[in-house]
Amino acid sequence: MMTVSNLVKVLLIEDSLPEARLLLEFLRQADSKEFRLTHVKRLNEALNALTRENYDVILLDLTLPDSQGLSSLPVLMNHAPSTPIVVLTNTNDEDLAIEAVRQGAQDYLVKRQVNVDVLVRSVCYAIERKQALETLRTVNQSLEVRVEERTAELVKANELNQFKSEFVSMLSHDIRNPLNTILLAAGLLQNYDEKLTKETKYNHFEMIRSAIKNMAQLLDEVSLIGKADAGKLECELFGLDLELFCQQLIDEAQLSTREKNLTIKFISVGKLADAVWDEILLRHILGNLLGNAIKYSRTGGKIKFELIAQENTVTFRIQDCGIGIPKEDLPMLFHPFHRAANVGGIPGTGLGLSIVKKCVEAHGGEILVDSKVGIGTAFTVTLPVM
Repeated sequence: MMTVSNLVKVLLIEDSLPEARLLLEFLRQADSKEFRLTHVKRLNEALNALTRENYDVILLDLTLPDSQGLSSLPVLMNHAPSTPIVVLTNTNDEDLAIEAVRQGAQDYLVKRQVNVDVLVRSVCYAIERKQALETLRTVNQSLEVRVEERTAELVKANELNQFKSEFVSMLSHDIRNPLNTILLAAGLLQNYDEKLTKETKYNHFEMIRSAIKNMAQLLDEVSLIGKADAGKLECELFGLDLELFCQQLIDEAQLSTREKNLTIKFISVGKLADAVWDEILLRHILGNLLGNAIKYSRTGGKIKFELIAQENTVTFRIQDCGIGIPKEDLPMLFHPFHRAANVGGIPGTGLGLSIVKKCVEAHGGEILVDSKVGIGTAFTVTLPVM
């Protein structure tokens, strides 16, 4: 049960001086509590008093020079929402007083029926009831917040479950393709060994090796994403010649560029300071971006690969002359297994850019993309120098 302190501060809004004196005398006669009464005659005076000081309860006459009837109530409740209000009424205003209680007043008193006990009981009751309502309101707000948080958790869990289901489904699909290749090639080698030429056998073995390599790469990528999501993707930093490293990546991609008659223009700008890098993360970042630039560029096109060194950061920018990325696909670009709507039959798992994003974040950097359909795409990766 709520308790009312021994000192109760009362704000009386009453334009009749004799009635105000009578109420003050009643409060002085009270034995159970000590009351300190502040008397004002107008609503505006009451608002000024409430601005200067907090009161435990308001006694409100419904007939004032500057406010009539229930119009005083919302003004006071808006100005002092936590302060209980007891309305004072004449006998013929009792229905109005009951309506005031319906609208938020805690109690009402008919003036001719007031005595010491009635007044003290009404004031204490109003304070206790208001305290209980305020406590209930606080509890309800807390419950609403908890319900919203729990709802958000459930929505997130549902999205996570859906993502896991899609993840498993797509992973199964992407593993099944190289598995089918292995089974087909192995079956041909087993069933037609004597009929196959040496060159045909070699080609089948190459297909098996390539399929195994693709599966291993896919599983490595999935493992990397799992580590990143679990917060276990960490940098292992060593000294690295970035210019030489970028050139090596370009040399490794020469076979693919020759097949599409592509030209890669490498530019290094600025002085590279001695710094440490995670070579594995950099290979995932630049290898994927360069591979995508080659994959999605048109035959005979040009790719620009820039390395820009600054005092505290190093920027890698890879720009292709490819198909570009539709605007509606950009928000989902770094989500696992998401592929743009215009890739057509170009092969891919949809994991590359997700891995790039996570590796960039693990290295404390950021990645930006600028793309126009039919013109090309530029990825800019900025990493801090460590």
